[in-house]
Amino acid sequence: IYRTFEAGFIESFEVVFSENGIEALKLTLLTVAIAVPANTIFGVLAAIVIVRQRWHGRALLNTLLDVPFAISPVVIGLSLLLFYGPREPVGEFFLDNGIRIIFSTPGIVLACIFVSLPFVVREVIPVLREVGDDQEQAASTLGANWWQTFWRVTLPSIRWAVTYGVVISAARVLGEFGAVYVVSGRISGQTETLPLFVRDQFEVLNEGSGYAAALLLAAVALVVL
Repeated sequence: IYRTFEAGFIESFEVVFSENGIEALKLTLLTVAIAVPANTIFGVLAAIVIVRQRWHGRALLNTLLDVPFAISPVVIGLSLLLFYGPREPVGEFFLDNGIRIIFSTPGIVLACIFVSLPFVVREVIPVLREVGDDQEQAASTLGANWWQTFWRVTLPSIRWAVTYGVVISAARVLGEFGAVYVVSGRISGQTETLPLFVRDQFEVLNEGSGYAAALLLAAVALVVL
């Protein structure tokens, strides 16, 4: 905070609230708005499948969910680049159909989804195990269908685990740098998120604006928390 205002309030925030700075903030919030709900839905469903279902691939799925914890975000970005790159078969197919993934918003969203994938599911699994399935079986016996059972019995019992998973997922996506750095192309005003904007300001020796952008990012994260 001190370094942000050291150069003066107007001087520090002038660049942050420029067109490129606002676009970086918008892209960051858009990424959160897409990645977090997607991971929430996947996380809840994956947790139910792992805890409530009995099938041979369950252990493998449970292991794969921890992959984002085990490898660097830069490696995640590189993997996406090698798969969805414009010269790769899959990436070329999408590009021929008018969809650019790498060096555009979809690539950034994919990267953030992957790095924040485990948070919701890892919060929900232990709670599902703790509450058991007695109430769900009772609801089924009384004639409730799967949706009624989920909405009225399962979801209320895991709501705080889901909430906490959503919060830490949002915080993770807000601050993601490594994977986004690889797949974004870092185009100012187009594919530059707020963490990348901070780095860009320090690269051009505009430290006041870099600190101001970092302070803004921290403020957004605190609001989410």
